[in-house]
Amino acid sequence: MGNEFSVLTLPTSAWRATMVRLQQRSRLLLTAMVVAALSSSSSAGGQETCSGLVPALPRREARVSVASFGGVGDGRTLNTAAFVSAVASIERRRAPAGAELHVPPGVWLTGPFNLTSHMTLFLARGAIIRATQDTSSWPLMEPLPSYGRGRELPGGRYISLIHGNGLQDVVITGENGTIDGQGSVWWSTWKKGTLPFTSPHLLELMSSSDIIVSNVVFQDSPLWNIHPVYCSNVVIRNVTILAPHDSPYTDGIDPDSCSNVCIEDCYISTGDDAIAIKSGWDEYGIAYGYPSSNITVRRITGSTPFAGFAIGSETSGGVENILAEHLSFFSSGVGINIKTNTGRGGFIRNVTISDVTLDNVLYGLSIAGDVAGHPDDQYNKSALPMVDYLTIKNVRGRNIRNAGLIKGIANSTFSRICLSNVKLSGGGARIIGPWKCEAFSGSAVEVQPSPCTELTSTSGTSFCTDSATPPASSLHVSSSFDMKLLNGILVYMSVPLYILCAIL
Repeated sequence: MGNEFSVLTLPTSAWRATMVRLQQRSRLLLTAMVVAALSSSSSAGGQETCSGLVPALPRREARVSVASFGGVGDGRTLNTAAFVSAVASIERRRAPAGAELHVPPGVWLTGPFNLTSHMTLFLARGAIIRATQDTSSWPLMEPLPSYGRGRELPGGRYISLIHGNGLQDVVITGENGTIDGQGSVWWSTWKKGTLPFTSPHLLELMSSSDIIVSNVVFQDSPLWNIHPVYCSNVVIRNVTILAPHDSPYTDGIDPDSCSNVCIEDCYISTGDDAIAIKSGWDEYGIAYGYPSSNITVRRITGSTPFAGFAIGSETSGGVENILAEHLSFFSSGVGINIKTNTGRGGFIRNVTISDVTLDNVLYGLSIAGDVAGHPDDQYNKSALPMVDYLTIKNVRGRNIRNAGLIKGIANSTFSRICLSNVKLSGGGARIIGPWKCEAFSGSAVEVQPSPCTELTSTSGTSFCTDSATPPASSLHVSSSFDMKLLNGILVYMSVPLYILCAIL
C-alpha cells in the first residue's frame, strides 16, 4: 500500500486500548470527510433529483427513545429487547402520523430487530447501532422465493440486523449516525468454510413501499449493506457505506425486484459491487417474475475491487428502464458491469449509463453472458437472457488497464448496444488493453481505444448516432465530488482502517 509498519511485539492492553481509540477516531474523521463531501454535493444548486419519489415528511410528532425501554448505550449491554419493545410500542400507539424511534448518542449493541409501518428510525449524531458478534442465537429465515436458497449457501439465511416485511412509510435517517454490522466474524467464518447458512444483510426491507434511507453511515456489513427486495417507491440518498476491500459479498446497495427507486449522492467503498440491480436467480427468479424497473442512480462515488455500477448477475425476473448518471469510481475492478448467464432467462433492456469518470480501474466496461454460478443443477439451460437497448455514453477514464469486454451468448439476443463518446486511456506510457468482443451487435460513436468490429457496423445504428457529444468541460468531473478530496480519503482509509484493523 506504499506504507510499511513494523510490529516488534504484541501490544500491551494499554497500547491496544490506545490503538482502538485511534481506529475509532480514524473512522469518525473519515466519516466526517465523506459526509462533508456529500453535504457539499447535495447543497449545490440546480442539481437534478429523483428524491421527490417519496416526499419527505415532517418529523414525526410522537417520539420514543430506545433508552426509555431499558436500553444502555455503553457498547457492552445487549439492547435487543429494548429495540424490540420500542418498535412494539410504536406499533401499538398507532399515532396518526406515525412515530419516531430515537437513538441517542452512544454505542447501542443489539441483535436483529424488526421495524414497523409509519415509523422513523432516527440516529442522533454520535449514535452507533452495533450488531452483536454472538452469531449463535442469530435467527434464521426462509430463503427469498426468487432465489430458492441463501445467496452464499443452500438452505435458509440469517435475518438482517434491521429488517422489515410488508411495511409502508418507513424512514431510516438521522444526523449521520452509524449502523455497524461488525461483519468480521461472519467474513472469517465464510473464509474458513464453516459458515452454516448465508450471512445477514445490514438492512433488508421486503415487500414494502414508501421508504426513505438517508444521512446514515453503514459500516462493516456481514453481507449486502442495503437490500430492498420486492419493494416500490424507495429513496436512498446521502448515505455512506464502508467495508474493507477484502470483505466478501459486502455490496453497497442492491435493489432487487424493486420498482420506482431513487439512489443519489452516496459514497460507497466496499468489498463487492458498490451498486448492483438484481431480480432473482435462475428458475426461481423466472417463476417469481418480479422485474426491477424504473430505477435512477445518480451522483455515486466510490471504490471497490469489483464493480462500481452493476446490473446482475441475478436478473431472472428482468431489469428495465434504468438511468445511471454522474458516477465516479476509482481504484476499482470494473467501472460498469452488466452481467448475466445461461439459465438466467429474463431481460436487461432500456438502460442508459452516462457521464461516468473512472480512474485506476482494471476494466472500464464489462458486458458478459457467462458470469457467476447457479443456485442448483435444476436450472433450464435453454433459458437464455436478452440484453437489448443498452446505451453507455460520455465516459472518461484514465489509468485504465483494459478497455473492456462485451461477450454475449450464442443464439441469444445481445443487441443495440451503444457506446458513445467513451474515451479511455492507460495513463503514462502504459498502453490500454483492447476491447474484446463476441456474439453481440451494436454501434460505437467517438470511442477510444478503437472499438471492435461488432461495434463498427454501419447498418442500423440510428439508435446510437443521436447521442450528442456534450462539451468537454461538462465531462471533466462527472460528479459533484472533489476527486482530490476523495483520493485523499482513499489514502487515508488505507492506513488507519485496514492496516490498523489487521494489526488489532
